[in-house]
Amino acid sequence: MARKSQKSDKKASRGKPVRRGSTLPAGQLPTREEILKFISEAPQKVGKREISRAFGVKGGARIELKRLLEEMAQEGLISGNRKELRRKGGLPPVTVLEVTGRDDAGDLIARPTVWNDEDGPRPDVLILTHVERDKQTATELSIGDRVLARINQLEEEDVEGFRFEAVPLKRLAREKRRLLGIFRTTHRGGTIQPIDRKALREWPVQQSDIGDASDGDLVRFDLIRKNRFANPQATVLESLGNPDDQRQISLIAVHAHGLPDDFPEGVLTEAEDLAPPDLNGRVDLTDIPLLTIDPPDARDHDDAVHAVPDTDPKNPDGFVVTVAIADVAHYIRPGSKLDREALLRGNSVYFPDRVVPMLPEKISNDLCSLREGEDRPCIAVRMVFDARGEKKSHTFMRAMMRSAAKLSYQEAQAAIDGKPSEKCEPLMETALRPLWAAYAKLSAARDRRGPLELDLPERKILLDQQGRVDRVVIPERLTAHRLIEEFMIQANVAAAQALEEKRSPVVYRIHEPPSKEKLKALRDFLNSLDLKLPPESGLKPAAFNRILESAKELPVPDLVNEVILRSQSQAEYNPLNAGHFGLNLARYAHFTSPIRRYADLLVHRALITAYRLGAGGFPDEEPTKLAAIAKQISEAERRAMAAERETIDRLIAAHLADRIGATFQARISGVTRSGLFVRLRDTGADGFVPASSLDGEFFHHVEEVHAMIGQRSGRSYSLGDNVEVKLVEAIPSAGALRFDMISEPKETRIRLPKGFKVRRQPGRNRRSPRPRR
Repeated sequence: MARKSQKSDKKASRGKPVRRGSTLPAGQLPTREEILKFISEAPQKVGKREISRAFGVKGGARIELKRLLEEMAQEGLISGNRKELRRKGGLPPVTVLEVTGRDDAGDLIARPTVWNDEDGPRPDVLILTHVERDKQTATELSIGDRVLARINQLEEEDVEGFRFEAVPLKRLAREKRRLLGIFRTTHRGGTIQPIDRKALREWPVQQSDIGDASDGDLVRFDLIRKNRFANPQATVLESLGNPDDQRQISLIAVHAHGLPDDFPEGVLTEAEDLAPPDLNGRVDLTDIPLLTIDPPDARDHDDAVHAVPDTDPKNPDGFVVTVAIADVAHYIRPGSKLDREALLRGNSVYFPDRVVPMLPEKISNDLCSLREGEDRPCIAVRMVFDARGEKKSHTFMRAMMRSAAKLSYQEAQAAIDGKPSEKCEPLMETALRPLWAAYAKLSAARDRRGPLELDLPERKILLDQQGRVDRVVIPERLTAHRLIEEFMIQANVAAAQALEEKRSPVVYRIHEPPSKEKLKALRDFLNSLDLKLPPESGLKPAAFNRILESAKELPVPDLVNEVILRSQSQAEYNPLNAGHFGLNLARYAHFTSPIRRYADLLVHRALITAYRLGAGGFPDEEPTKLAAIAKQISEAERRAMAAERETIDRLIAAHLADRIGATFQARISGVTRSGLFVRLRDTGADGFVPASSLDGEFFHHVEEVHAMIGQRSGRSYSLGDNVEVKLVEAIPSAGALRFDMISEPKETRIRLPKGFKVRRQPGRNRRSPRPRR
């Protein structure tokens, strides 16, 4: 309450006019207190000239004013130069801040990006969100963002120690990632070795810019120039500890991408105070044997399924499928601390050794986890399918459910395959067999729909007890996986359709068709293999599937799969529907995972409002913000994907660091002018073979056919080729692996583009023997 009172008082005084135009008696100067007040309250930069004008200092009194300002600087009252003065330790009226964290109440805290170290440590600035006209800018902010803000300096620290408050004016373009590196001490100060494998160069650090970093620490740093002609130098912003411990590797990605990994005390307190609802106003589904089917190591259980033959004589051989999803909206109300925190995170982030959840454990692992045998609130959709697997109708309800069993994919599959466990035995006729029978209908409809069928095996890293990589496996793809996936897709489609029918705002999950530029490049490539892509108009995923099927008869099926994958657009969230090309659906929304995706929570709120299902729906102003929120959570998703991918790269690089000189089977996964990217067959690790290391002849990068082609021999290294490589360097902190190519280039299987000529030389059509390193 003390903070709110002080904020309100300060806001009320913000509009007071600054003293200007007063003329002091001859020879009289403004007092120190008057100068400090003027500098603090001025809406723009203040220098000696502005002070002279404001207080009417003229003639010889200007020399006395200059002497007074010098004395105030020596006394530590002000700093800066004659053109820009500020209170010692103060901030300009408008400045750029970087959001660095949150306080116990969940409010965002920032620090100035420009600061004079002579003024002491950078101050924490509280971001105000209660100012009505700036609420939208404030809700878009995340940790790591930079924002142009109006500064309000308090006369004394508030109850939580803040001297500055800031009203956000404009969110600035976000850095793709924070600058992180390994600090090394030198006799002049230190150097920083960046962990970004795209920028592996060192930056000097002066002694005064080291902060509390020690040799070998992972640090967050910034690059600065002392003047416009000087080379950039690094300044340490934060020391993050020892990066060599594999148990800490995922924290590198957390810090690099500004992922909020700790919940503020106020958010945790709000979660602890939540209470589950009763059955009042809900449909009772506790007698229906709903099953949760998840991976054996699943961290949350937010969906359950059930199927039964339809007894309606008008729908012979049809099925009724129920998908129940945890009612997260009951607990996470719009505008609450929990809601602001969930939006800030956007989604959960999953690493091999930890999870950075969107919601506190009290919610994700307790209140909203559909535990076996325990009553849980849910939002359920009842879908009726005909004998062909086509959906005839859907109904959404707020309900109370009780999971009949928590099963793993493997356990459910084994039961259907004739080896039911003790838990599955009593569920065979009432739950499991009806589920598989319903899926047979839906699977046939899916095949007719023709979604994009890319072969994308998912690798999983298994860690030992010390948090080190034990092995990398490719989990078997079971019918149980496909069953749950298809039921979730149908529930998501039903949510989008239902909200459209109710004329409600929707945050769609959209996936646009490939762009014209990508289609042209893909068509040129396929022509080189005598494969034809239909005209752009009316292009459907089935056309790609036919090409993938034809490519199985060629020597390069992996190459075709890889190139088609790269031609696809990236999926995102948007309140404007563009359909989902990959799934070949006209409308699609995310409804089934509100524990780990904010987009699904928005869809739940829209359904609650549209169907009048009680509290927790959209507030009146929420639909107007959906475009900005959709953009924010799309960015959060990309950030999470990058963090997960980089962590896997670092873990595997650390795993292989002691195998320098070993050879590996790999596949070429990328071709650029500077070299070849390869992916190891056993671990899925990505590495690089520099073009300069390809011996024997000069290799041209031919972009149209995704290949490096020898100038003399015409032999090539092409995207998708299986090759043998030797590891020559591993940098775990950067997740970087460098290889030498062992395999010889192959006879080119693709037609070369017009204008490319091979200068064959008799007797020299093969490269010189490679010295074994």
